[in-house]
Amino acid sequence: MSVSAKLVGAPVSFKQSMELCDAISGKKVSSAKRFLNNLLLQKESLDGKYFSTATKTLLELLESGEANARQKNMAIEKLFVKVAKADKGRKFIRPRSRFKFRGKEAKITNLSITLEER
Repeated sequence: MSVSAKLVGAPVSFKQSMELCDAISGKKVSSAKRFLNNLLLQKESLDGKYFSTATKTLLELLESGEANARQKNMAIEKLFVKVAKADKGRKFIRPRSRFKFRGKEAKITNLSITLEER
């Protein structure tokens, strides 16, 4: 039995999200949450970087998936991250009237997490 959580149009970096998804996929939910919390508190780093915005967004998504599992009466302590995926979002160019901001492409990423019970 599995549950999933998706976030479409997250304003985070695709490259950072990919690295974080690779780091947490295959881990138990409790250890993945501990890892992301340690990144936020800067107790642990991933290649010397902390990725604060992407970490915060991915942690919220992981907690949402855990809440979905709780709603389906799954055992929370047996959950692990089966798939953590980041995809490039739609192209979004910032609409500003000032010349120096015109034409800058914003970072948009689609995130999805699938949790499964062992």
